[in-house]
Amino acid sequence: MTDTQTQPDNRAIVIGAGLGGLAAAMRLGAKGYAVTVLDRLDRTGGRGSSITQDGHRFDLGPTIVTVPQVFEQLWADCGRDFRKDVDLRPLDPFYEVRWPDGTKFAACGDDERMFAEVNKISPRDLKGYKRFLKDSHARYVVGFEGMVAKPMHRIWETIKVLPKFAMLRADRSIYAHAATRVKDEKLRMALSFHPLFIGGDPTHVTSIYALVGHLEKTYGVHYAMGGVQAIADGMADVIRGQGGVIRHNVEADEIIVANNKARAVTLTNGDRVEAPLIVSNADAGHTYTHLLRNHKKKRWTAPKLRRKRWSMGLYVWYFGTKGTAEQWPDLGHHTIVNGPRFTGLLNDIFMKGKLSDDMSLYIHRPSVTDPTAAPKGDDTFYVLSPVPHLGWKDAVDWKTEEPIYREKVAAELEKQMPGFRDKITTELVFTPEEFRDRYLSPHGAGFSLEPRILQSAWFRPHNVSEEAGGLFLVGAGTHPGAGLPGVVSSAEVLAKLVPDMEVIADAPRLAAE
Repeated sequence: MTDTQTQPDNRAIVIGAGLGGLAAAMRLGAKGYAVTVLDRLDRTGGRGSSITQDGHRFDLGPTIVTVPQVFEQLWADCGRDFRKDVDLRPLDPFYEVRWPDGTKFAACGDDERMFAEVNKISPRDLKGYKRFLKDSHARYVVGFEGMVAKPMHRIWETIKVLPKFAMLRADRSIYAHAATRVKDEKLRMALSFHPLFIGGDPTHVTSIYALVGHLEKTYGVHYAMGGVQAIADGMADVIRGQGGVIRHNVEADEIIVANNKARAVTLTNGDRVEAPLIVSNADAGHTYTHLLRNHKKKRWTAPKLRRKRWSMGLYVWYFGTKGTAEQWPDLGHHTIVNGPRFTGLLNDIFMKGKLSDDMSLYIHRPSVTDPTAAPKGDDTFYVLSPVPHLGWKDAVDWKTEEPIYREKVAAELEKQMPGFRDKITTELVFTPEEFRDRYLSPHGAGFSLEPRILQSAWFRPHNVSEEAGGLFLVGAGTHPGAGLPGVVSSAEVLAKLVPDMEVIADAPRLAAE
């Protein structure tokens, strides 16, 4: 009997080199699997990848790193030191929130400074803000410590937390909960906007998301030098060090199922890659509607997915400016600029699918922290506006609307960065159409399924697929959800569902290609 016959088949395929797929490959490699990662882009990172244009590095997706412990633990479980591979810098302040009347709110991890910020806006709300901090900690214990890295594919795991959810009024939205604690509308926004960073409408997603306040206060907000791309590149180095293979510029076309078990992946170039374990980091909607299109589904049928609520779309304008490093000195690394409406704008985006004339903007200026983001003396910017996704009946035609919307965004930016347009030397725009075409995101949604309470935990596509044996899901569309801690934690859940591979001593590792 040969070595190959006596050794278990340790091949594994990961579809997609986003942060969730890379974390999955790392964890599988640590368990003894021979992993091949398949990705349609030319570099790792998925939505967290970057594009360098005319000397400016545009970080395409996530920019804020919270809970760095999830990365530190991932690296440690692979026998590596995250801090040696990635230069993570704490930010102070975390970000600044601005309103049209000139009011500003700078968030940080220091209680006394935060109390002063609240007092500056609404002294009568300080007591309520302190209560909100206690609420945040209670929800962190239940929602983060208790659920994030735990498998939720058995309904009992969700049922048993329902009494605690009821006690914490998880049925109430995060915005509604903030409204019970503070009276000032600006503070209500400042305490409740965070779910937008994972694709959720603050007026509809659960108040459990108040836990973000505790995460920020306890663990801080960080930036990775070199952008999130540097984290993705570090993950790729670990995978290759484990003997894993990352194939770029190849697109998975179908997951082949035989006898109700996933057996292989065919590529759009005609290649076929076989393995008894397949992990999809593609959007859950794309996995079930396209990659498993020829396999009869039990739960995640196309009609059911069409009925789900999807996260908003994103309009993102990336641009570089010449000689502006000393300009706009009050504009820091992260700035959130509110429009005249908060709840009304959310209603337009999430409930009506309407592209409004007013907007709120997130301005990312990495060059104030990271000199590698732009040529010396210059700046790199990324300006994001939440917009409706493409699934609405009268969806926005971005080919027509984009230049019009860009002028509206520019008019708002001019209030924060006077004269910026004259300084632009290079630019790039992503609309929901780019999210649909580049990331194969259903409806061009920025963050997959919206994280409403009945689209979370057991109600979300499971990490271990219900549709085919040997198929697993990681990333934003599965449990625990979007955001860097969420997608990396989805791979930790995967590791708890997949057995260690016992590799026979001196036997050759099977290649997954």
